[in-house]
Amino acid sequence: MNHSNHSDLKRWPELWESTCRILEQTVVQNQLHAWILPLELIDVQDSEHGLRVKMAAPNDFSAQWVRDHYQKAIEAAITQITASPCELHFLVKEARNTIREDAFALTEPSIAPAPIQAPAVTMGAVAGPGSRSSHDQPDPRYVFESFVVGASNQFAHASAIAVAEQPARQYNPLFLYSPPGLGKTHLLHAIGNHLIAMNPNARVAYLSAEKFVNELIDSLQHRRMPQFRAKYRDSYDMILIDDIQFIAGKNTSEEEFFHTFNALHSSKRQIVVSSDRPPKEIEGLEERVRTRFEWGLVADISPPEIETRIAILKSKAERDDIYLPDDVATFLASYIKSNVRELEGVLIRLQAQASLSGAEISLEMAKHELRTAVPVEGSNYTIESIQNAVARHFNIKVLDLKSSVRSRSVAFPRQIAMYLIRKYTGLGFKEIGLYFGGKDHTTILHACGKIEAGLELDQPIRDAVEAIQNLL
Repeated sequence: MNHSNHSDLKRWPELWESTCRILEQTVVQNQLHAWILPLELIDVQDSEHGLRVKMAAPNDFSAQWVRDHYQKAIEAAITQITASPCELHFLVKEARNTIREDAFALTEPSIAPAPIQAPAVTMGAVAGPGSRSSHDQPDPRYVFESFVVGASNQFAHASAIAVAEQPARQYNPLFLYSPPGLGKTHLLHAIGNHLIAMNPNARVAYLSAEKFVNELIDSLQHRRMPQFRAKYRDSYDMILIDDIQFIAGKNTSEEEFFHTFNALHSSKRQIVVSSDRPPKEIEGLEERVRTRFEWGLVADISPPEIETRIAILKSKAERDDIYLPDDVATFLASYIKSNVRELEGVLIRLQAQASLSGAEISLEMAKHELRTAVPVEGSNYTIESIQNAVARHFNIKVLDLKSSVRSRSVAFPRQIAMYLIRKYTGLGFKEIGLYFGGKDHTTILHACGKIEAGLELDQPIRDAVEAIQNLL
């Protein structure tokens, strides 16, 4: 097509098909299916600046999202086909296919041709204009095939597969619970990835409850609640929310989640949530929210038995191409009993040591590593001894750990103390909070998760924890 002959522009389906073929080269397939293909090209007109192209979007939220993230790419593609500058305008499909002008019309025309660029977002990232993060897509690393099944998690695994195979049919919502590090997050991602593999058009979001709360706060501050509600109530076929206990006691967050839940459930869309405890034990949770969780299926994951722990280690070693002798796998699985993440973390550290030293992983190397990874059998660490050791290492007072001071010089040692107390005493998050000036259980949960994750990736955290364990 060329600018001098616009009669061909009446062939709008061909123009749009050609545009989509160009966009396929730069836009991830799932993004293309979620945002671009649902658009409808409904009018092309000459203007003094070039072409005025009207596109119809399924709803307000979609119109604004495409305008904010894909407009330049679409305009550049049409310009490439027609050799004419393009000005894109959005309309919205109403009920019964009526069309109305989009409320988010451009204030200034975007005329100059621009090179096509891939949008800097990922599928599932339907973050509203006021949100900070757009990474809502399930992590492709976590799939059912890499989840090691044993007696401790068999029911939760089977429930997750049933939901992934037939969303919103039987178990809606699915509520998974367990202590940290036993595979809840893996299953949540696997459910989403399995659905996307079966149906690339499926709109799936994974997020933490903390992110839900933070986006809500941001939307309230910037008066973007309609966009926030449209995002979570209208834009997904399945929503996976991790650590849902984080919303307990937060009245506005619970209120918004309650209505979001109702909107999703009534429209036959799947909800999957995880928690560190069953619904009845989440303190501060509104009864109406608690009963919603119990509408569907509640499944728990218990600490894995030794055979499953060994299988987990061997599976991890095979995936990462790590040589792991049987005696080392048995030794590690015998000492680390309650946390799969920690079990895998020790294996990663052993592999790092082996690579640096040029030696193969051995039982002696594993025993040396575990001296700083797990307590000596029969040791009796107390809350007081851990707090004293942490305070001594960081040269602060135990009273500082129990205070409300939030500076890093105190907050970081406090988080390590919380993690070590949880690890060595087995106390619940609420009980631990009582020994730190009455901190909320979500604060303890966040601290333990942060330090636990840091042990795998952050050398200063690892060094500090090892030094404190040596003091003990």
